[in-house]
Amino acid sequence: MTADDKARQDEARSRRALRARQAAGSKRAKNSRADWSGESAAIYCRISHANDDDQTGVDRQERICREVAERLGLTVAEGQVFVDNNRSAWQRKRKRPGWDALLTEASHGRIRHVLTYHPDRLMRQPRDLEELLQIADDHHITLHGQANRRDLADPDDWFFLRIEVAHACRSSDDTSRRLIDSMVDRAKDGRPHTGRRRYGYDKTGMEIIPEEAAIVREVFTRYLDGDSPVQLAQDLYERGEKTAEGRNWTAPRIRDLLDNRHVTGIRIFRGEEIGDGEWPAIIDRGMWLEVKDRRTYRAAASAAKGEPDRFYLLRGIVICTGCGKPMGGAATKYVCNHTHRLDMPRCNRAVKAANVENFVTKVALYLLEHLDLTDAPAASSLSEEDQAAIEADRQELDELKEMWENQELKTREYREMRKTVEARIAEVERKMIVRPTAEVLDGLVGPDARENWKTLKEAKNYQRMNAVMRFLFAAVKIEKATKKGRQFDYGRIDIEQNPIWQ
Repeated sequence: MTADDKARQDEARSRRALRARQAAGSKRAKNSRADWSGESAAIYCRISHANDDDQTGVDRQERICREVAERLGLTVAEGQVFVDNNRSAWQRKRKRPGWDALLTEASHGRIRHVLTYHPDRLMRQPRDLEELLQIADDHHITLHGQANRRDLADPDDWFFLRIEVAHACRSSDDTSRRLIDSMVDRAKDGRPHTGRRRYGYDKTGMEIIPEEAAIVREVFTRYLDGDSPVQLAQDLYERGEKTAEGRNWTAPRIRDLLDNRHVTGIRIFRGEEIGDGEWPAIIDRGMWLEVKDRRTYRAAASAAKGEPDRFYLLRGIVICTGCGKPMGGAATKYVCNHTHRLDMPRCNRAVKAANVENFVTKVALYLLEHLDLTDAPAASSLSEEDQAAIEADRQELDELKEMWENQELKTREYREMRKTVEARIAEVERKMIVRPTAEVLDGLVGPDARENWKTLKEAKNYQRMNAVMRFLFAAVKIEKATKKGRQFDYGRIDIEQNPIWQ
């Protein structure tokens, strides 16, 4: 072979090598730091319930990640910070909304870099890593930690990541085992389970707080004397007493206290009584058992008064006009669901379910008999007035958010005001909804509507009947009673019809 032939062979080999590298694509390409400037990045922060070796708070994690992004010239767009606060990555069944959103962004190719304080913040299960690598197989993604980076398109970095995640998983398994062993030891020794402070005791659960213990004894004594949980909660609220979490007393919280076995010195482990605890009891065992029997008796007596397994036909659409809240079914009545709140005027509005359902059913059957599906509307456009109203409401939402971010509004106030504005927007936008008439009303429209409805009722197809009611009516509003006596006041019922054919 001549020198010229050898030179041509070498040149051809070089061309083939170049084309092979190009065909391999970016998967095997090694991006340099200079190539990253301006590329899109996402930040992921997480902190779990478990006592990890490093419990750096999510705010500090985000700050560190932003410093890394700035140093590398990466761009973190608004909405590209994903947080799972108080979320364990070790528990296999635990949902992580931030992690799921991050994977969605990566799978759509919207990010090229993922920044996290440490890879164990991102994943502590091999399954999570493999899920991320599968997405990175289509999009060249680089993972950045505080002190290292891993190219998720590089098999060598896959190897090291798998080792790191395996170590993190083992560490979590060891932590879980130690926690379980610790809980078993505490149960054997008769010490209380740690967690939220129990009313009447300090945070350890071993020492009695005399002032709270006196209220515990008062609640148990007065309950046995005939006072209801509602009466007890009302009295404690008026006296300014608070729960262990600093909240107002309500009837459900009174019931929780009456059911609490810690106050009588009973040790519970995984839902089972395992004996007496080593802490002092506030209530003696006899009184606690008497309260338990009284609670069981009252619950059975209350259930006996109502109809067993009654289906409330208008569930979801009966509204109290006094407070604007939905009314739920209880003891053969529709009752305002917000009667247990003691820090606002009580509503106590109720209406007999059978009377309301019979009245609304008659209206529904009349509509079904006369409804002409050929006139079912297509999607309608909003008027200029409605569009202006929505625009004004959206502007108000922006202003509320700005006030909240500037700490001019408390979080609770902001949520309540935002909910009100969003409800107004939804009410207007509902005019554009094309309702699925064919599915909901199939076989129920026309002269045979009453017979077909009777068939549904005999078959106890209550879910279908409720769906029809929701389709026909936006709300069944219950006004305040104005008449006294045994005769039902049908003037209290105001039916708001859905825009079916308008």
